[in-house]
Amino acid sequence: MTLYRRALGNPINRTVKRIFDITFSSVVLAILAIPVFVPIAIGVRLSSEGPAFFRQKRIGYLGRQFYCIKFRSMYLNNECDTQSATRDDARITPFGRILRRLSLDELPQFWNSLVGDMSVVGPRPHMCSMNDRYASVLPDYNVRQTIKPGITGWAQINGLRGNADDLKHIQQRLKHDLWYLEHWSFFLDLKIVARTAYDILTGHDKNAF
Repeated sequence: MTLYRRALGNPINRTVKRIFDITFSSVVLAILAIPVFVPIAIGVRLSSEGPAFFRQKRIGYLGRQFYCIKFRSMYLNNECDTQSATRDDARITPFGRILRRLSLDELPQFWNSLVGDMSVVGPRPHMCSMNDRYASVLPDYNVRQTIKPGITGWAQINGLRGNADDLKHIQQRLKHDLWYLEHWSFFLDLKIVARTAYDILTGHDKNAF
């Protein structure tokens, strides 16, 4: 396994990042809980049968499993833990398609960030079956798990969101995740958050589906 310089190996850097995660996630949850979360939850329940939230096991820091929380955007189905969403996926509800296009389905992950399962910025966590498959064929894949997974990340703002079943796409995503791991800084996190917000507000992210 290649050795990588990990900026977050420094305890001070990890503390700075954790303080940012707690502060930013708390603010987002406090501001959006009633005006955004409640209407979305009601919309999900009214649009299709099933719960408002979707909890899925993902692989996080040091390979530990955790439940990643999202607003449910699909009809109830048996492939949700083995098959990632595609652009014209028939499993996605009409209301869920709107949520996914605007990335609103990801908002509950700020709770994951607040409690420490995730970070606001970091490599996106993959479902368990997908993680095992990539780890078996991509050298250094598990290096991305030496930092916490993120709600958004360097790969995502560089056009590498979605297409989780495409190995070449995942290779490029891994390359960007490892670059982030080596070049982390507080200001880089701020840049990624700002760029993510810009992409969502302007519809620039064409891989949101």
